[in-house]
Amino acid sequence: MTDTPQEPLKRTPLHAAHLRAGARMVPFGGWDMPVQYSGLKAEHDAVRTGAGVFDVSHMGEFRVTGEGALAFLQSVTTNDVSKLKAGRAQYNWLPGVQGGLVDDIYIYMVRDGEYLMVVNAGNIAKDWAHLNAHTQGFDVTLTDESDRWGLLAVQGPKTAELLQPHTDTDLGAKKKNAFFQTKLFGFDVWLARTGYTGEDGFEVFADASEAETVWDKLLAIGLTPAGLGARDTLRLEAGFPLYGHEFSDTIHPLSSTYAWVVKDKAHVGRDHISLAPAQKLVGLKLERVPVREGYPVKVAGQVVGHVTSGTSSPTLGHPIAMALVEAAYATAETFEVEVRGKDHSATRMELPFYKA
Repeated sequence: MTDTPQEPLKRTPLHAAHLRAGARMVPFGGWDMPVQYSGLKAEHDAVRTGAGVFDVSHMGEFRVTGEGALAFLQSVTTNDVSKLKAGRAQYNWLPGVQGGLVDDIYIYMVRDGEYLMVVNAGNIAKDWAHLNAHTQGFDVTLTDESDRWGLLAVQGPKTAELLQPHTDTDLGAKKKNAFFQTKLFGFDVWLARTGYTGEDGFEVFADASEAETVWDKLLAIGLTPAGLGARDTLRLEAGFPLYGHEFSDTIHPLSSTYAWVVKDKAHVGRDHISLAPAQKLVGLKLERVPVREGYPVKVAGQVVGHVTSGTSSPTLGHPIAMALVEAAYATAETFEVEVRGKDHSATRMELPFYKA
């Protein structure tokens, strides 16, 4: 009997920079990624109080072009892409044909007939196949540019202040979800006032060959490198769902608090998404014991759901979790979460747990 050879882990353009910075690297969705540098709490706090930078180059980028680009995007997403103007970005969903989500995505409008779509790293191949399966009848061209870009997320309340001296654009004039071409440290980049931490910030689209230099320059002006660990605690405090946890191809997306992403239009999977979800996503506060994905959630001793994400909140100082529970129990005030055979009391909290 021989071991099945495993695919080698993919590396982002910043891999060498992570090793120089002393990152602890872990496998993540087929990629070799930094989970932490100085420590999760220090990195988390840096983003909440100052500014941190994440390598998100493992995310996928697809360019959508052609006279039929808008009509195509309208047909494969739930949000209203026609509301986008050039230089604006929008959070959106790719609904599944048979229910659930293929992915949750961001769409950036470059100009009429040209859009950039950013997709989750673990879903690149699946999303590419899904989108190409629905191009028939549309004058549209899809290009996979995932290897072209280095993507850096600069997040925190001091982001604009730190970046401003090194760009030729007035960052203060750019509102949330702005998307624009500029120079940063002399390099041609695209900046988007978007992010997934609950803080202000800019995501930097740099040429893959220049991303490492941009990263080094960001660290040199005082940004704290932050890894996957802090990225998860930050997004969980902000109540942001994560694909593979709160979203999947089998979870009804309207279980979440994101009904606003679904607009009244024709699209793939509309019949399934219009059905009432059997479960609802709730926020839970615990006193001492952190809980993890998959732990049973109970009401009066009866299992009514399970934890989808959990952590000890560095900002709030106590454990928090999101859980999918049967819709009938979603308004209960108290729950129990079973941890290694013992039930621990939990209180329902409105999402998000934290708001900047």
